[in-house]
Amino acid sequence: MKALLGLIKPVSGEIKFCCVKHSEIGYLPQQTDIQRDFPASVWEVVISGTLGKRGIKPFYSSAEKKLAKKNMELLGISHLKNHSYQDLSGGQQQRVLLARAMCATTSLLLLDEPVAGLDPVVTEEMYKIIKKLNDKGITIIMISHDIDAATKYASHILHLHNEPLFFGKTEDYILKGSSSFFKGGEKE
Repeated sequence: MKALLGLIKPVSGEIKFCCVKHSEIGYLPQQTDIQRDFPASVWEVVISGTLGKRGIKPFYSSAEKKLAKKNMELLGISHLKNHSYQDLSGGQQQRVLLARAMCATTSLLLLDEPVAGLDPVVTEEMYKIIKKLNDKGITIIMISHDIDAATKYASHILHLHNEPLFFGKTEDYILKGSSSFFKGGEKE
């Protein structure tokens, strides 16, 4: 994921993007305790997603404000606009961060375990939101250890364990028997 973002160099080979610039990739990282306690309003966090493509302009444009508002509405967090990010539940924080990532792109989202630490109900809601975004034409690359959700919501699967074990359409992954990619009875 970090190599796709240009944060580290690939171990070998190179990564080429034909249609997307690095500044146009939306990224939802795994949350850390420091991020959870970030002292900013929901609005400030969401609109900061536009910073990567705007340069050094001192003020947000009306288009950037409109985009942030639209993404907040899409994720059902408009009513939290003036709330402090650090006072939100884990699920609300993830929606805020997803809205922020969406402000950076209209084409590619990279999600690093977006449901980690969320309760089952909120997890299901997040997966449905992610699926809805994908259905609207946004390419989503997501790291997940949740095989059941991956086979339910993903169109393609890359299963790794120190090396690629499978890459292809989800239905082929299921047909090959996803359990065959687990060693010693443990999911990898």
